[in-house]
Amino acid sequence: MDINPTRMELIKLKARIKLAVNGHGLLKRKRDALILEFFALLKKVRDIRTQVDGQMERSYAAIARAQIYHNSSELENIARAARTVPNVVMDIRNIMGVKIPSIRAAELGEDIGSMDSILIGGSAKIDEAISSFRHSLELIVRLAESETAVRRLIREIEKTKRRVNALEFNLIPQLRGQAKWIGFRLDEMERDSFFMLKMIKKKIARRKRVQKGENGKEGS
Repeated sequence: MDINPTRMELIKLKARIKLAVNGHGLLKRKRDALILEFFALLKKVRDIRTQVDGQMERSYAAIARAQIYHNSSELENIARAARTVPNVVMDIRNIMGVKIPSIRAAELGEDIGSMDSILIGGSAKIDEAISSFRHSLELIVRLAESETAVRRLIREIEKTKRRVNALEFNLIPQLRGQAKWIGFRLDEMERDSFFMLKMIKKKIARRKRVQKGENGKEGS
């Protein structure tokens, strides 16, 4: 193990362990919060998808009723006159550090209102079909927003889980093992030092006794 077994190194390791443990706790809390947010969004996606399926059925039924009162060329002319692509506005919101797009289709109401002149002489069936598909589009935009958020949350959850596992099963045990080894080596060095000091004291005491004996012989 390429580590200097010194007290300073042990202090540094203990500081790193404390930092890693704190980071591990924060990441676990982030992961748990993201998982809660994920399940809440997943429920929202399922609800919106159910609404989209039902609304699309109603929209196609509405256009089928309109076809009973109007021929195909009339419906095609109205469809061409309408703006087929709405102005989509996207903002960014932040969920636990994850950037989630907030999408809305703007000016849908203006699109419908701008068709008043086109619909003069038409029927309420066409108005009903247009309104129904407009509501379908709004739901589809909401569904796209929620599904995008779910995908991004999944990626962030996986990334956070990997970081939590790396700290919990790799870095923290490794640092603790190194700290334990340094502590063991320091204890061993302390015992060796104590033993050497004891031996030195014995040698000094023996030397003093020898010198004292020699001085006594000279005095006699």
